[in-house]
Amino acid sequence: MPEAPGRPRTILGPAELGAPLGRRATLVQFSTAFCQPCRATRRVLAGVTAMVDGVAHVEIDAERELALVRTLDVVRTPTVLVLDAAGRIVRRAEGQPRTPDVIAALGAAVADPAKLPHDGSDVQ
Repeated sequence: MPEAPGRPRTILGPAELGAPLGRRATLVQFSTAFCQPCRATRRVLAGVTAMVDGVAHVEIDAERELALVRTLDVVRTPTVLVLDAAGRIVRRAEGQPRTPDVIAALGAAVADPAKLPHDGSDVQ
């Protein structure tokens, strides 16, 4: 899951996502109703969030959230964004990810422990 060159560094929060951020990282998945790879992506991301403490998975219906899709330049589904604890986009991928790639991308999101909140909350 490489960084997306040329794209603005956007910070997303609960207001934009419609769900709380994970304590350590958040996997944001843009999907559509008839997208077959989106279903498999949902399973991969759910599996990773079950394995990695403090990581949340948020799925967004790209057809319903057109303003956000346009703002983030989502051009196909599935698109997965990896957010750090503060909601900064640290990785982006289009298409169905593999579990090892998602875990590696999470490493970039949680690499700096100084960025982690210390309120003891945990969202999964």
